[in-house]
Amino acid sequence: MKVSGIEAAFKLAYSAPIAGRKAPETNFALDVRLKLPGSGITGIYGTSGSGKTTLLRCIAGLLKADEGELKVNGEVWQDKRDMVPTHERSMAYVFQESSLFPHLTVGENLDYAIKRAAAVDKSFYAHILELMDIERLLQRSSDQLSGGEKQRVAIARAFLVRPKLLLMDEPLASLDAGRKQEILPYLERLHDEFDLPVLYVSHALDELARLADHLLVMHQGQVLADGSIEAVLSRTDLPVPLGDDTGVVLPATVVERDSQWHLVKVEFSGGSLWVRDSGDAIGNTLRIRVLARDVSLALSSHHDSSILNRIPVTVLDLTPDSDEAMVLVRLSAGQSILIARITRRSVAHLKLAPGNTLWAQIKSVAVVR
Repeated sequence: MKVSGIEAAFKLAYSAPIAGRKAPETNFALDVRLKLPGSGITGIYGTSGSGKTTLLRCIAGLLKADEGELKVNGEVWQDKRDMVPTHERSMAYVFQESSLFPHLTVGENLDYAIKRAAAVDKSFYAHILELMDIERLLQRSSDQLSGGEKQRVAIARAFLVRPKLLLMDEPLASLDAGRKQEILPYLERLHDEFDLPVLYVSHALDELARLADHLLVMHQGQVLADGSIEAVLSRTDLPVPLGDDTGVVLPATVVERDSQWHLVKVEFSGGSLWVRDSGDAIGNTLRIRVLARDVSLALSSHHDSSILNRIPVTVLDLTPDSDEAMVLVRLSAGQSILIARITRRSVAHLKLAPGNTLWAQIKSVAVVR
């Protein structure tokens, strides 16, 4: 029976000299114990310095933790006695920069990866080229590629190794917004095609909301939250300020199309919403994102408004926002959670308290996948 899951436990302390002192002083410590899914994309989120890359480097074997244990889908890579060297771990690592060999063509860079793989047949090679749309680039020198093209080649190279684990450390961070939007569909294709565990570090919640199945939130070297993307983003008690990125991700199904206004109706456990028509067929499942800043609250349902989407909700709890003027209101809509970010004055005006029933007016809904 195949064992599925990534089990990791690391303790690691960094020491750095402090000006005017002879002895070093510890300024960072990683202390984590994890059990992550053995397939799909696990997003690792946190502010700069939270330990995201340090965790990835420990998993890759690039850093040796003071105390470390790692098991990937039943295979032990590190325990109290032994540590498998990085080059012997069946994994691939995609960095912020593409790390292609500049003196080689695209094809030669890919050939280098194939040499590391146990076996790569022609059909698999051709399939990866097609998925990443890089066949036309094979004869190009690596230094002639755009940033987005380089990352697509780097990702293809990682998959050609046939790894048992893929590590991605902010792979889109060096790209501008336009190039990011170009490359995200390629990552989605790979996610849908391959049953491979991917650990994806990012400080961009919009990327993770689109790609990740599971989410890990880190702060000061520790794990604050660990669960499905839907469950973690519906929390308002995390000490990591999300600001305008606060919001929820919901699975939904397309049930109706309004061709006149280029909209589709989607159903989720809390009701139905009209969203922009992206061409999805009736019956398709989507992932939608509702930001807290786009949710307003009313005591009754108003139809004399430009807001199309109104959902009956119940107040679960109220949490102070990082902005002293604002409050995060967590709401239940059927089996789903919504979050509204409103002023303290509005809370007082509406006399909001847990258990209140009212209407959530949703100004904007993003289809993220």
